[in-house]
Amino acid sequence: MKWKQAFQDNKALKTYGGVLAALLALVILFSFLSPHFLNTNNIFTVLSQVSIIAIMAFGMTFVLMIGEIDLSVGSIAALSGLVLGLSLTWGLSGPLAILVTLIVGALAGLANGLISARLRIPTFIVTVATMGIFRGIGYATTDAKPVGVDDSFIILLGNKKLFDIIPVPVIIVAVLLVFSHILLSKTKFGRRAKMVGGNKTAAEYVGINTKSLQTKIFIISGVAAAISGILLTSRLYSAQPNTASGYELDAIAAAVLGGTSLSGGYGTVFGTFIGALIMGVINNGMNLIGLPYFYQQIVKGIIIIVAVYIDVRNKGRILGK
Repeated sequence: MKWKQAFQDNKALKTYGGVLAALLALVILFSFLSPHFLNTNNIFTVLSQVSIIAIMAFGMTFVLMIGEIDLSVGSIAALSGLVLGLSLTWGLSGPLAILVTLIVGALAGLANGLISARLRIPTFIVTVATMGIFRGIGYATTDAKPVGVDDSFIILLGNKKLFDIIPVPVIIVAVLLVFSHILLSKTKFGRRAKMVGGNKTAAEYVGINTKSLQTKIFIISGVAAAISGILLTSRLYSAQPNTASGYELDAIAAAVLGGTSLSGGYGTVFGTFIGALIMGVINNGMNLIGLPYFYQQIVKGIIIIVAVYIDVRNKGRILGK
């Protein structure tokens, strides 16, 4: 029983043990089902693919932490990619085009935050509306046509490998993982986010400006979605108005699988990253074994249901139900 006591006493194992066990089980399963799964190239391919959803899910973790939701992140990613492509065609340099794109992502998040916080409209309704608005702006701006991207700096972000081994997106997601963890776990901002998610009324009583905090967190979500859009555009060598469709559900699933509560008050970006890895391993493994796309959609739907069930069960356990 000593190992059991050690597990309970180890905070990291207690927090991430279950989701890591699930990830390990999936790796073992797909390594048996496909001889191509456990090789270096495929592992880094999975990590590179996961980076796009993981970054988006980091922003979603902040949103879920305060008990809200952002269903517009996929549309923000698509719009950001189009802004990036158009900025390049207008003659802007790669770094300057990225800056413009990040500003657009921040403004989209600002719009979500201001509308929901100031007008007291539920974020589910607001972001469902802006999901269509942002996607529609992208279609209208480009007449529903893709925009080619051939800037060498932009292309290397999604396709270059450091030392011909580690994809650049993996490095980017690692940096953002550490930054997000520090912001969420080691700063007053993160502690306030947890307080608001745990009890918004109590947070207001102790002097926290919940409207301002909510707006700032939606800006973070918008910027994270914009970064995902930049990487996705780089990988595809083009910006497409219909890209990133459904990514918002993958981001939510990754966060919840990683232990973030849908009702707010608890979550970690490390857990979210592990959740994103689970989603990536499942997607990659199903592709390698040749599972048809429509069956893959069924599997992902089941995963989301299981993730929500786990969240509801954990919340009931905390409340003693």
